[in-house]
Amino acid sequence: MSLDTVVEDVRDEARARAEELREAADAEADEIIAEAEADAERIRDERLAEVDRQIEQEREQTLSSAKLEAKQERLGARRDVLEDVYDDVEAAIESLDDDRRRELTGALLDASLAEFGDDEAVAVYTRAEDVELLEELVADRNAQVDGEIDCLGGVVAESDTSRVRVNNTFDSILDAVWDDELKNISERLFDQ
Repeated sequence: MSLDTVVEDVRDEARARAEELREAADAEADEIIAEAEADAERIRDERLAEVDRQIEQEREQTLSSAKLEAKQERLGARRDVLEDVYDDVEAAIESLDDDRRRELTGALLDASLAEFGDDEAVAVYTRAEDVELLEELVADRNAQVDGEIDCLGGVVAESDTSRVRVNNTFDSILDAVWDDELKNISERLFDQ
């Protein structure tokens, strides 16, 4: 064998070995690229899912906030309507005609005086506009008008002897009825 033939055989072997190495490297590179693309796809899918979750969470929070705000506005509007109704009732009480005011004040005076003994001196109070009416109503009773108070009408009676104070003003009765009936009033106004 000649030296040229040996050199050529070594070259052929080196070329074949280089080709095998290149093919193995290409296969390994393709495998690395495929794994990298798969990892990239997985990471992209995870990020998209995370973004979708964040979007859904923010949508839910925004929706919840909007519902809460709407509920607060609705409750505020209902509160305003109830305040208007209360104000209208107060206005109706203030504008009672004389006969009806006399009848109601007399009934409240009777109920107030019933809380005291017959021998007790009772001081009674009412609003400034009803002092004259109350003086007429207590004329034959063991009571005297002792001043005026800030109210819609009715009577406050008290006695130093028994230290009892009875508040039978229209205001106190309205407040008691309002508190007792607020749920029913709301249901009638707002058809719950």
